[in-house]
Amino acid sequence: FMGLEQSNTSIVYNEKYVLKFFRRIYADKNPDYEMSRFLSEKKEFKNTPAYLGSINVIDSDNVNITIGLMQEMIPNQGDAWDYFQKELHKVFMNLEHKKINVHHLPDIELFTRQSIRDIPPQIIDWVGLNLFLKLQTLAKRTAEMHVALGSEFEDTAFTPTHFNGDYTVWLKNRMIYQFQNRLNAVENNFHKLDGMALDLAKEFLDHKNEIRIRFTTFDWTKLKGERIRLHGDYHLGQILVHDDDFYILDFEGEPESTIRDRKVKQPPLKDVAGLFRSFHYAIYATLFNNTSEYRYSQEDLFKAAELLFRFMVGVFYETYILNIQDANVNIGYSQERIFILKYCLLEKAVYELGYELNSRPRWAIIPLKGISNIINL
Repeated sequence: FMGLEQSNTSIVYNEKYVLKFFRRIYADKNPDYEMSRFLSEKKEFKNTPAYLGSINVIDSDNVNITIGLMQEMIPNQGDAWDYFQKELHKVFMNLEHKKINVHHLPDIELFTRQSIRDIPPQIIDWVGLNLFLKLQTLAKRTAEMHVALGSEFEDTAFTPTHFNGDYTVWLKNRMIYQFQNRLNAVENNFHKLDGMALDLAKEFLDHKNEIRIRFTTFDWTKLKGERIRLHGDYHLGQILVHDDDFYILDFEGEPESTIRDRKVKQPPLKDVAGLFRSFHYAIYATLFNNTSEYRYSQEDLFKAAELLFRFMVGVFYETYILNIQDANVNIGYSQERIFILKYCLLEKAVYELGYELNSRPRWAIIPLKGISNIINL
């Protein structure tokens, strides 16, 4: 049996096959089954566990209900969440080893695209090349996944579609409900916060009307990109590391979403935004889990963290865009892409905030900093 933190119970056979039994059964095909079968059989996307079979029940209304899913077992060295934290720990240890003055490091704006040759020598000296090269590989695999999901013209469950009024109404209703829910969580848990987290929570409340307006002024008529089926819950914990490559798994979608909402076609950059938030989390988790090993002040460590995040985003974003454009997948023009990324990053950080306030108040500073980054951009 595999770990029990997942939304399924998995049995491994001969270290070659994994049979997943879904714990929550829906009166519909499970998205993980649909996506796995589509990517394996129709698109031959190699960087996901191959689909081998499924267990389904046809009910009295002739509805196909997914019970289980069998896939190949990917040999791996663990997930990308653990891998990147180990790499990030080396990066933060380098601050002291190389006696780096954080305040003298060059900086860039968030979403500034960076090829390896664009990265300033001082950043390469601090971070090294390996982290950035791995981000390029991950960006390429992410783009290939979206190219596979965005290149279908027969199966209507997977054909790309444009933004429209119905999608906008669905999105606004979802955002307003979620935002109000998180707003209540901040107000109810205010007493658990202190220091910078408290200041950021006050900033969040001071800007609540501005954030609400951002969520409700989604003008689809200006968006020219396409919407496709997505991973839907894309973060470093859903990615396996094998040698120098990455394999993407678990396509069930957001745990809090209904089965219908998980199948709504969305802009591909929503997955990218989810991964960017995961980068942000991995950076701060590394700091929080190794506090005693870093001799820099919290202020300097946080400054280095945000600077590193911007370069990680820049390197990933450059490689992702180049690979998407080479395949002619329409994700919109430059300003449209930035708008969608900001929108989705804000959505994801607000989503995370409720969880952290209820279960890990000490970590609430991570989504609060993510929210602050966007509203001050």
